[in-house]
Amino acid sequence: MAYTTIDDPTIYFNTKLYSGTSGVQTISGIGFEPSWIWTKSRTNAGNHQVTDQVRGLTKYIRPNASNAQDTKTNAITAVNSDGFVLGADSSDDINANGQTYASWNWKANGQGSSNTDGSINTTYTSASTASGFSISTYTGTGANATVGHGLGAAPKVVLIKQTNGTAWWFMYHNDLGTTGKLNLNTTTYNNDLQASYWNSTAPSSSVFSLGTEASVNGSSQNFVAYCFAEKKGYSKFSGYVGNGEPAGDAPFIYTGFKPAFVMIKSSSYDGQHWAMTDNRRLGYNGDSAWLKADDSGAELTNLVNPDLLSNGFSLQNNNDIYNKNGQSYIYMAFAESPFVTSTGIPTTAG
Repeated sequence: MAYTTIDDPTIYFNTKLYSGTSGVQTISGIGFEPSWIWTKSRTNAGNHQVTDQVRGLTKYIRPNASNAQDTKTNAITAVNSDGFVLGADSSDDINANGQTYASWNWKANGQGSSNTDGSINTTYTSASTASGFSISTYTGTGANATVGHGLGAAPKVVLIKQTNGTAWWFMYHNDLGTTGKLNLNTTTYNNDLQASYWNSTAPSSSVFSLGTEASVNGSSQNFVAYCFAEKKGYSKFSGYVGNGEPAGDAPFIYTGFKPAFVMIKSSSYDGQHWAMTDNRRLGYNGDSAWLKADDSGAELTNLVNPDLLSNGFSLQNNNDIYNKNGQSYIYMAFAESPFVTSTGIPTTAG
């Protein structure tokens, strides 16, 4: 199968930092119209917030919580070709005066349209086949089913949240197999293998599969699914085994690109957080600022994060979050630049 390298990953994913004002402001410099926006306060405790163009920009769900979808009319009010507009929301979650924030932004294809490839027709599917990312909304049936994702390639990660009720986030990850799952909003590990989530079936190039589990396919319940297929020079969704060794002897993880964002979670060891590192905050290459996807707490500086290198990332210590001896970890990584472009130009080291 032929793969085309994405020479400029920043037209599909970008991290943007900003300061809250409690007033209307435009957040520019993202470089594209974002379809999925994930924000988090760095300086204060505050919930992670996720909104997208498919559900509508005023609709929020929280990666660190199981709450149902909420509506905020004065938070993110619009998107444009270079970013998004914040309303006069003064909460710690998104725009409090004097607080600093991180936003992680992905491009799909606006609101999209219904996808009819699966046994469940989606309400909307917004897909970027170039970057391997789609957003779909659907209504569950309670019976084994398939849902079209619109990517034209099999996703390696599917992240699902019920929107009209309280339910955990559930993640299918290729490294966990067709009976495994992780919960984005908790520190639990992959210890409960069941066919009822993904019907023991890996995603195909057109659909992902659902079992009878109510948290991903409850009858008459509403869900959003974020699907990710790997793209050369842009994204990698895989795993590794820790060796418990300190910097210098800790594992190096090859991705084939210089990472802009890495999220890591232990899949075989309970109680470990989802650790988020990116290339905009002082949280990499010798620094230690990190955020927990499953927690509302402020940014922490209590451990050394991975070094983001020209062709992957290097673990820099033997803490349990990243590198416990003999334990398995999964990760999601998105690129700043490919290791080698389609024209043969190499990326310089970080």
